[in-house]
Amino acid sequence: MGVDLGGIIPARTISLKDISGRTIAVDAYNTIYQFLSIIRQPDGTPLMDSKGRVTSHISGLIYRTSSLLEAGIKPVFVFDGKPHELKRSTIKERSDRKVEAEKDWKEALERGDVEAARSKAMQTSRLTKEMVEQAKTLLSAMGLPFVQAPSEGEAQASHMARKGDVYACASQDFDALLFGAPRLIRNLAITGRRKLPRKNTYVDIEPEIIELEETLSSLGVTRERLVDMGYLVGTDFNEGIYGIGPKKALKLVKEHPDLGSILKAISQPETGYAEIQEIFLKPNVTDEYSIVFGKPDRERIISIVCGEFEFSRERVGGAIEKLEKALAPKQKRLDFF
Repeated sequence: MGVDLGGIIPARTISLKDISGRTIAVDAYNTIYQFLSIIRQPDGTPLMDSKGRVTSHISGLIYRTSSLLEAGIKPVFVFDGKPHELKRSTIKERSDRKVEAEKDWKEALERGDVEAARSKAMQTSRLTKEMVEQAKTLLSAMGLPFVQAPSEGEAQASHMARKGDVYACASQDFDALLFGAPRLIRNLAITGRRKLPRKNTYVDIEPEIIELEETLSSLGVTRERLVDMGYLVGTDFNEGIYGIGPKKALKLVKEHPDLGSILKAISQPETGYAEIQEIFLKPNVTDEYSIVFGKPDRERIISIVCGEFEFSRERVGGAIEKLEKALAPKQKRLDFF
């Protein structure tokens, strides 16, 4: 979910060609959740094998990732580590919402409302430890590097982008900007035509890029004050303050010199915010990672995707061909005189 700064952040629509040749740090949990949410049957049922195991994440990883590579984009998936203690309430809230959505999904199916069923089903996605391990195993077989973050994957991906080891951080959330990512790319893995819930209308989902410096300049704030805005609106680590949205948060930040002054002015407790500021400004990240793209292991991929999860060999073969072509060693030019 992340911090809600939509509506005031300047974003620019791009094509995959615009970022061809770039290495992108992908927030793995965020992206795989998108696969689990979107890749479903018309009634909302996720893709499953004959054993009843969900395979939507496998489908997204093999097909959509191979298409990104075909477009010249090299993704590095960054996985979450141990969540911060302050995130517990957010995790519980999300779990409670999933339980309620599952109830609504079943009720919609019983009354034959397929549209409502799919809409509710998309809110029930769960990413299990087993799925995470399956994803890592498949990525390894595909020849793609992944990074294990000590805590927040988005913080680690942003750190890698700040260091210049990758071009940008890819996520649906705006948190990457608070974590200091110089560039945030949204809709990277979900590009395409999508049907709006409960409407006979389709929209084209296109990638968009958000530049941190452009954002700060446009809003007239520093990154530190952007974090203060996040605190007021609410993040994964705090609830935010009732009645304050992005525009009001921006107004308050411009009217007061610091967060403590804002909280005093709006009669809120003036303590407890320093830890939130530190989470974003001094995140728990590591420099112990390696970004090396290898050769896809065709037989291992087929064994995992087709043998274990029963995908079509023909279609998977097409995805492997994309991987092999994209990750093939580049021939060095030899000039003879």
